[in-house]
Amino acid sequence: MRFGFHHHGRGRQAERGEHGMECGPGGRRGGWGRHFFEHMADHHAHHHGRGGRRRMFDGSELRLILLKLIEEQPRHGYDLIREIEERSGGAYAPSPGVVYPTLTMLDDMGLVEEQKTEGAKKQFAITTAGQAHLTEREEEVEALFARLAELGSRSARTSGGPIRRAMSNLGAALQDRLGRGDVDADILHEVAAIIDEAVQKIERL
Repeated sequence: MRFGFHHHGRGRQAERGEHGMECGPGGRRGGWGRHFFEHMADHHAHHHGRGGRRRMFDGSELRLILLKLIEEQPRHGYDLIREIEERSGGAYAPSPGVVYPTLTMLDDMGLVEEQKTEGAKKQFAITTAGQAHLTEREEEVEALFARLAELGSRSARTSGGPIRRAMSNLGAALQDRLGRGDVDADILHEVAAIIDEAVQKIERL
């Protein structure tokens, strides 16, 4: 079947803050919070594999994950994406452009087969050959689902309400103080030093 802030330097910069936020004494109000959160999003993506910087699972690993989920119950593509995203705590969700070709491959390999449903969505169930394949790769499958569970656990630890509240407050404080017209180089370095001190304290926890 085919389917169609992690800095410790103190270099003085006139036009850029120490955390890569474009700035100046006459900077517009509202720009600081946006640049701060964009920087944090890039930092998180780089270290946790989001934003397309690295693949969370390679092709053979994703095939096993999809096959195991289909063994649990017949599923269609969207169900599989949603289930993986839920199990990883929102940290990972494969794209349709990856999932549907993988389903096609599983079908071609005889590991899954399409089930007739009333709707237009193509639902797949595991075959006897697919069950045998999972049995042969049982340890690998268990390790892959342990990785998914760890992603979910890590996401829960790093995306909790108190952290989001604190980040929001920090962004608002930066926007308010650094959006004023009296910002000079000394204030910029003092603010950066405060943030760096907080970073160092967090790293020592």
